[in-house]
Amino acid sequence: MAVPFRKELEKYKNINEDEILSKLSEDELKQLESVLDDLDPENALLPAGFRQKDQTNKSATGPFDRERLLSYLEKEALEHKDREDFVPFTGEKKGKVFVPKEKPTETRREEKVTLDPELEEALASASDTELYDLAAVLGVHNLVNNPKFDEGTTSKDGKEIVKNVVKGEKVKPVFEEPPNPTNVEATLQRIKANDPTLLEVNLNNIKNIPIPTLKEFAKALETNTYVKKFCLAATRSNDPVAIAFADTLKVNKTLKSLNIESNFITGIGILALVDALKVNDTLTEIKIDNQRQQLGTAVEMEIAQMVEENSQILKFGYQFTKQGPRTRVAAAITKNNDLVRKKRVEGERH
Repeated sequence: MAVPFRKELEKYKNINEDEILSKLSEDELKQLESVLDDLDPENALLPAGFRQKDQTNKSATGPFDRERLLSYLEKEALEHKDREDFVPFTGEKKGKVFVPKEKPTETRREEKVTLDPELEEALASASDTELYDLAAVLGVHNLVNNPKFDEGTTSKDGKEIVKNVVKGEKVKPVFEEPPNPTNVEATLQRIKANDPTLLEVNLNNIKNIPIPTLKEFAKALETNTYVKKFCLAATRSNDPVAIAFADTLKVNKTLKSLNIESNFITGIGILALVDALKVNDTLTEIKIDNQRQQLGTAVEMEIAQMVEENSQILKFGYQFTKQGPRTRVAAAITKNNDLVRKKRVEGERH
């Protein structure tokens, strides 16, 4: 329906508006102006003084004088008589005077604890070591767990030095993980050379790898027949890198595990990997969790459908946000692992 309407508007493109306006009379111009005012009475593009049509026929009395206008308004306000009060003000106070209530002060009284005579006698005759052991049994050893007790305390008679048997555990320092020692350039050359001794590549946490270099890794894996595990978690990889590895999965028949967690891959890159796994029958483990942004329900549904169709996926590292895809993937992974177990049992029988 829109196409015929557009064809009708084609004939109005070459109309000369100035020529039409020049042929209108003065009354027709005033009528056109009133019509335009009705169509757009509040034009925000115009200044406030031009938004309303001038409806006065009186000629201007002179230029605008702000000071003269303010003095005139002040004079009019002083000359105007105020309205008389219905009830004259006399200053008399009526009603009760507000007095704030005093808050009662709480007084705490120490309660005296009375024990059995036998317990009081036992505690009075107990040594410091026995009291520390009793505190540990009662679970209040933290009250005496401070450096001065670790150094030792004197007994009641002031002679014997008693070592504290209740000591706090020392906090073990947590050291940062050492940097990844993998040589990126050397590893890339070994993959291109199809080195038979290179079975696993770990590029995790190497954040200074350029994106073109990561794409070269994906391209080199297309012809490599020995690398079985490839990890590039936390390498700032993005969608172009994910698409490059998706192309790798379509032709590579050796890779068993792929880890691309903690990167900047969006749903576009994940969908490319999902499409590649529909035709890949060798990869058994893939990890895609902890990306910069959530993948969304549509991507999670595509992942669930792929895992259901691919019987080779045994481990899938991703925390689903929706219950439906999570349940479907869990059931599919369980079924795939059961198939592997049945094949292994049948092979052992034969």
